[in-house]
Amino acid sequence: MKRLNDLEYLKLNKFEAFLYKLKLFFCAIPLWFKNVGLSILNFFKNCFLTVKNELVDIFTTFTKGNWAVKLSFLIFGFGNFYYGQIMRGLLFLLFEVVFVAYMLVPSGGLYWLAKGNWFKVGATVGTAQGEFQYDPIFDTDVWVPGDDSVKVLLYGLLTIIFIAAFICTWRMQVKQCRICMDITAQGRKIKSGKDDLRSLVDDQFHKTMLALPVMGILIFTVLPIIYMILVAFTSYDAAHDGYSNLFSWVGLEHFNELLDFGNGGLGLAFGEILSWTLMWSFFATFTNYFLGMFVAMLINKKGIGLKKFWRTALVMTIAIPQFVSLLYVSKLFDSSGIIGELLGKIPAVNNFLRSNNYISLWDSPTVARILVIVINIWVGIPHMMLQATGILMNIPADLYESSRVDGANAWQQYTKITLPYMLFVTGPALLTSFVGNLNNFNVIYLLTGGNPLNTEIGVAGGASVGHTDLLITWLYKMALGSAESKYYMASVIGILLFVVCAVLSLIVYNVIPSTKNEEDFQ
Repeated sequence: MKRLNDLEYLKLNKFEAFLYKLKLFFCAIPLWFKNVGLSILNFFKNCFLTVKNELVDIFTTFTKGNWAVKLSFLIFGFGNFYYGQIMRGLLFLLFEVVFVAYMLVPSGGLYWLAKGNWFKVGATVGTAQGEFQYDPIFDTDVWVPGDDSVKVLLYGLLTIIFIAAFICTWRMQVKQCRICMDITAQGRKIKSGKDDLRSLVDDQFHKTMLALPVMGILIFTVLPIIYMILVAFTSYDAAHDGYSNLFSWVGLEHFNELLDFGNGGLGLAFGEILSWTLMWSFFATFTNYFLGMFVAMLINKKGIGLKKFWRTALVMTIAIPQFVSLLYVSKLFDSSGIIGELLGKIPAVNNFLRSNNYISLWDSPTVARILVIVINIWVGIPHMMLQATGILMNIPADLYESSRVDGANAWQQYTKITLPYMLFVTGPALLTSFVGNLNNFNVIYLLTGGNPLNTEIGVAGGASVGHTDLLITWLYKMALGSAESKYYMASVIGILLFVVCAVLSLIVYNVIPSTKNEEDFQ
């Protein structure tokens, strides 16, 4: 499709300009998929080149290095000792000693790796099954514990991470020995231990400050995510709790079950809930965003009195815990609630309830979905109002004055000045809000509990499927809301939900003004 220049585009009327943009959009779709494919291809290509370059560098380091560098391939830090970096050498050597000791002790790394039977489909996580055995002393059967699959999986994962850290540390200390050799050959001075300590509080101070937060993220965020991913490939549930009954590796069985749209599969339930989750997140995000912005504009408008009162009244919904407010609001719309009774007296509403055998408005799938979106507006507007208030106060008043001189009306001022500034500043927050609404457990669970029941699906994966269920509430029902407690299926849903969030975030992040038109707001 031929692209028009700026002059040709300005000559188009509004309808022609709309058609032109629409054609550009559809023409850009194949190009977008092409770019995605090229990005994936380049990613794997870069990974291959990185591994290749590292292997070549390791081989070159060994062949061209002196005897101290070659010996550092076996003894961590030996090259550092040789070149006078005693502190670095001690730290590297200590790491190697700790690693070897951990791997070789009776209940160490090799023990947990052997117990894991890693990714052998059908094999149990753990080898010794606990059982009841007769005890002649007490004249009764007593429980003799065996392996704990949960513990085996956790310690095995920690061991694998430790091995990866060992390989990275080995590569680091070998590279440092090679650098020390090159620096010595050039006649330059090598950093001493005092120089390293001084560097940690000077030019490398950012690494010192970030060390603890990064460790916290790795331990409390990354490790649980990896563990959750591994659980998705096991049979971990109430019947296979890992202690009284070992769970086993099942491969991609649960993913096939969840994405199976045939009879007996969970595909229909997953597709239904995913579509509503995306719909809910879209409306919950943008209704709060635009209505919160309009409320802030109204309160900030000249001539509006009691500004502090209106802001305080809205902020009260934030101050009250959602556990209290949402449960209370859900009761208001029951058949015995104040709002439910008032609405029930309206002839049209009463006839609607009677004709469908509904007791309350929450029994109607369509009405229940509308109600949760509307009630979420009441919950979410104050947050957006507070954000928008500060941003609106910082938009230069000269822009509005100039636009009024040029004859711009209120709508044009909003679309050309206010909204672009708001999107630029709040773009990342808007994306975060969308992802947060995909996982908004509180509003749905406290208002409806996922109800009303979807009679076409009923129970899927051991948990009831409701018309207002999000993936996160369905996940909760599977893991904790049913007797079967299918932790593995909850992990599978968590992985797929993460994929959905990641894809949408990457797409939206690359088109929001905050990253696309940053230079326009400098």
